[in-house]
Amino acid sequence: MKSPWAWHAHPSVWAVIGLVAFGYAAALRLVGPKVGGQTARRQIATFYTGVALMWIAADWPAHDLAERYLFSVHMVQHILLTLVVPPLLLVGTPDWLKRWLLRPPSATAAVRFLARPLLAAVIYNTAFVFTHWPPVVDAALRSEGIHFGAHCLIFFTALLMWFPVMNRMPEFPMLTPPARMVYLFLQSVIPTVPASFITFADGVIYKFYATVPHPFHLSAVADQQLAGALMKVLGGSILWGVIVVMFFRWYAEENRRPRTQRDDVLTWDDVARELERTPPPPSSS
Repeated sequence: MKSPWAWHAHPSVWAVIGLVAFGYAAALRLVGPKVGGQTARRQIATFYTGVALMWIAADWPAHDLAERYLFSVHMVQHILLTLVVPPLLLVGTPDWLKRWLLRPPSATAAVRFLARPLLAAVIYNTAFVFTHWPPVVDAALRSEGIHFGAHCLIFFTALLMWFPVMNRMPEFPMLTPPARMVYLFLQSVIPTVPASFITFADGVIYKFYATVPHPFHLSAVADQQLAGALMKVLGGSILWGVIVVMFFRWYAEENRRPRTQRDDVLTWDDVARELERTPPPPSSS
């Protein structure tokens, strides 16, 4: 068996990564001053972290291991391209740049319609299930063009799914903090179905991986089971990590707000204070 670590050049990947990285830098330098846009250093760092992880997911060695040997590495690629890279890019793109990119009326109308939470979730999960359908996976692994198209499909539908969670522009779909957490919780539940199907299948689902060599002493079935576990455990952990961060930020913001501005929700502290102010009942003697 040839070494799975043999280096291969992927110029198309370099071209895409370079276009995204240099396009962002050019927009900050050329467009920002014209529209009066400001970009925090943290946003720039977040965006380029997303670009770096996109590069890791798409280039050697992940590209070669996923396309020639291991479905589990293929799954890691998908997790990075759907649950990690899109939110980093969205957070790292300032609102003024989003508005500039979406300034054509057709783009604005499309995002307003497609990024509505329920529709965005349906589109993303449908695309995710479709790209893990055995005939599609086998076809993608035998065709560079189909493989690239499948990755583009799950990446752009993931951007759509994350948009209402990360968006803070009132003219586009957005969610309140509690709704964001519920929305992401549902995203962590839905992939359980394909993950269970992949993990507990009796044999190898994807014919391509049954015919290729498997490094690291992994059988085709063990590789498939590992991929299913990664989809469920790693993917779910990422979503739950985001939910936890959102919860504590929301909780801190609620506590910083004046009491008169908070939502009218009865808490145990309210009950305790009222009990303390209530005089004891008169004795019957």
